[in-house]
Formats: sequence, C-alpha cells, structure tokens
Amino acid sequence: MTSLTVFYIGLFYVATLILIAGLAYRIYEYSRTPAPLKIPTTPAPTTNAGVAYRMAREVVLFESLFKSNKWIWVFGWLFHVGLALVLFRHVRYFQEPLWFVVEFVQPFGKYASFAMVAGLAGLWARRFLVDRVRYISTPSDHLILALLIAIGLSGMMMSFVAHTDIVNLKAFMLGLMTFDFQPLPTDTILLVHLTLVALLMIIFPISKLLHAPGIFFSPTRNQTDNPREHRHIAPWAAALDRDNG
Repeated sequence: MTSLTVFYIGLFYVATLILIAGLAYRIYEYSRTPAPLKIPTTPAPTTNAGVAYRMAREVVLFESLFKSNKWIWVFGWLFHVGLALVLFRHVRYFQEPLWFVVEFVQPFGKYASFAMVAGLAGLWARRFLVDRVRYISTPSDHLILALLIAIGLSGMMMSFVAHTDIVNLKAFMLGLMTFDFQPLPTDTILLVHLTLVALLMIIFPISKLLHAPGIFFSPTRNQTDNPREHRHIAPWAAALDRDNG
C-alpha cells in the first residue's frame, strides 16, 4: 500500500469524524436554543400536520424563496436538485450489490452535474452583480461557492474528459467501510476531487451550509400559529415557573 493511499485513508476518516461529530454538536445546540416567542412567518398553519406539510414544501420546493425572488429560486433549485441526484448517484461507490433505484438514477445523476454547476454559477454571479448582495457577501461566501464549483467541475471532468478507474475507486471506498483497505487510483483529477470533497466535509459544520439541518429548527417555520388557543411557554421558562412556584 502506497503512502498516498494511506494519506487519503487517514484524510477521509478524519473528515468523516469531524463531519459527524460537528453536525451532531450543531444539531444539539439548535435543539437547546430557546424559542421564547411565537414567531411563525404568516400565513402559518395552525396544526402540527400543517407545519409538517409546510416544512416539506419549504425543503422540497423552496416555497418562500419562490415567492420572494424567482431568479434566485431557479438557480437555488437547480443546484440543490442537481446535487441531490449527483449524491444519490455516488451511492454506487458504497454498495455491492446496488439497489435498483441507485442503478436507475445513474444516467440522470451524471448529467445533473451540469444543472448543479449552472445553479452554483448563477448564485455566485448574484454575489457580484446585485449591489445589496455584494455588500453583505464575505470572503467565506465566495470561497464556499468556489469550492462547490471546483468539486462539481472536477467530478464532471472525470465523467466526460479523463475517465478514472471506477472499479478500483469503488474497491477503495468499500474498503474504507469494511477496514479492508485497497489501493487508491492515482489520477490527478481524482485526487483533486477527493481532496476538495474532504475539505468540504471538514468545514461543513462551521459554515453557512448548516442551513441544511438548521431549517428544521427555525421557529419561523416549525411553529404553529395558535397563540390564542394555546399559551406558548418555552421549556426553560416553564422550569423557572416551577422552581419559583
């Protein structure tokens, strides 16, 4: 086993540990953050089932973004749907045998990379071309978009320009899961792609990409609009009342 393979084995174990531990900690923090007020964005549902339905529309269709800005919605939806298909296509590297649905999505996931990169390019252009967005954009915003585009382009190059050894790559990935380590192909584009993916995994828990799990903890989305029917008391306030009562 070469030193290069050993390096990437260690890199992906560290990146996976940081990603899982970081996400778990952030989700724990979100769950512990008090919501002392009823602040759902109106018009809001008055039942828990309505809240679940509204959240599903927000996660799948980006409903509020569609209502506020159609152009941003187009680019955002292109990116997220493309990313979902690309990620689902990548499941093949971690399964043997493959599920039927993973096999079925392979050609769609391959070409969805174009939608993913096009959506990212539109979102990045917005940060340069729209004055008020350019004013509030930070270097980290640009770096994250650049990183995502670089991951997408390097992956597309392996699919359409310089093909890598898929069989050996899959053996390497399966080996990471079973601790049966296999040599990693040494294609330059593949190594660049894997390095960028590992970097994304490491920075994900400390970046703005945390809006992915964070939306489920947003009180403007996850609260029912029933302040007249039920008094809203945050758990910490209820505990304080019990202690003082």
